[in-house]
Amino acid sequence: MNAPTSPSHFSADAAALIERASRFARETVAPHAALWERERRIGREAISAAAPLGLCAIEVPREQGGLGQPFSVKARITEVMAAADFGFAFSLVNTQNVATKLAKEARPEVAARYVPDLIAGKIMGCTALSEPQAGSDFSAITTMATRVAGGWRIDGRKAWITNAALADVAVLYAQTEPGSAGKGIAGFVIDLRRSGVQREPAFALAGQHAIGTGGFTLEGYVATDEEMLQPPGRAFKAALGSINGARTYVAAMCCGMVGEALRIAAEYGEQRQAFGVPLAAHEGWRWRLAEASSELAACRLMVAQSAACIDAGEDAQLIAAQAKLLATRMAERQLVQLAQAMGAAGLREAYPFGRHLVGARIANFVDGSTEMLLERIAAGLRRTAASA
Repeated sequence: MNAPTSPSHFSADAAALIERASRFARETVAPHAALWERERRIGREAISAAAPLGLCAIEVPREQGGLGQPFSVKARITEVMAAADFGFAFSLVNTQNVATKLAKEARPEVAARYVPDLIAGKIMGCTALSEPQAGSDFSAITTMATRVAGGWRIDGRKAWITNAALADVAVLYAQTEPGSAGKGIAGFVIDLRRSGVQREPAFALAGQHAIGTGGFTLEGYVATDEEMLQPPGRAFKAALGSINGARTYVAAMCCGMVGEALRIAAEYGEQRQAFGVPLAAHEGWRWRLAEASSELAACRLMVAQSAACIDAGEDAQLIAAQAKLLATRMAERQLVQLAQAMGAAGLREAYPFGRHLVGARIANFVDGSTEMLLERIAAGLRRTAASA
């Protein structure tokens, strides 16, 4: 993939990890992505193969068997993975996210139960936040957690969950006090193999089925006190904080898809003849690629800035929202243009243009819709104006 893989600010270990990820994307993900789409399934075997490379343990602390890398390394890896396939990249990073969250926040006995198998690729994870009637409006979730002896009874339905089709363990958010909005929301570790969980079939989407989107219903599921990950009052804020990271790596993934499409189109333009000369000899054709390259470069800079804020522990809410807003719009616009530059050849399954276009459309909804991002950005502008 064409993203730079060893910038000077990464350590030698990080650069080597990114290079392994890039090679894995080229040699394993890209050749199989069309098959996973035809079969409408997660590339489970590739996730198992990614684990020995450390790709399920990027941010997991070293003392718990992980690599202890900063967020910016994960963002770069999601970019090179999405260059091969958005759905697979999103599925992989979600398992890694659950491993990291449990390693850092779960009680030691709970973390020991799941983290080793997550980072070894033996089980998969998901984050269960969205519901049929609550997506971007996180505070409106209605899944209920009711206090019972020794734990919490959880009842409700989750939908639009990445990896729900195959996940073994979930970080799930539920309301503990009706009418309290975000204040009553708590986070729990849910074992999806236990009784009280009914999994729905994976959703039939327009494409990108490697993302494993689906849902499940909990009825009478009991989580122990030890399996509460964040109590009411902390969970809502923690979830929103993690969304800033997700928005940043989704923006990086959009950059990865456009970068790969640009690489393919540029190579094709040197080989394909039109009116006696290569496509690349036509001024209008070259300008189309030049515009894509320029917008891609700008979005990569925004992703890098957002990732740097997260690495430094700074507030990334505004820059993450801006990066995702601009990168998703850039991807939808430029993937169409680059596909057009390929002519009818871009329709062939051997090229990723169709999958990438669906991936860019999905990116507009995950971790905050475009409309929600605009509201966040506008609110930040109002706060700035009020404090001036």
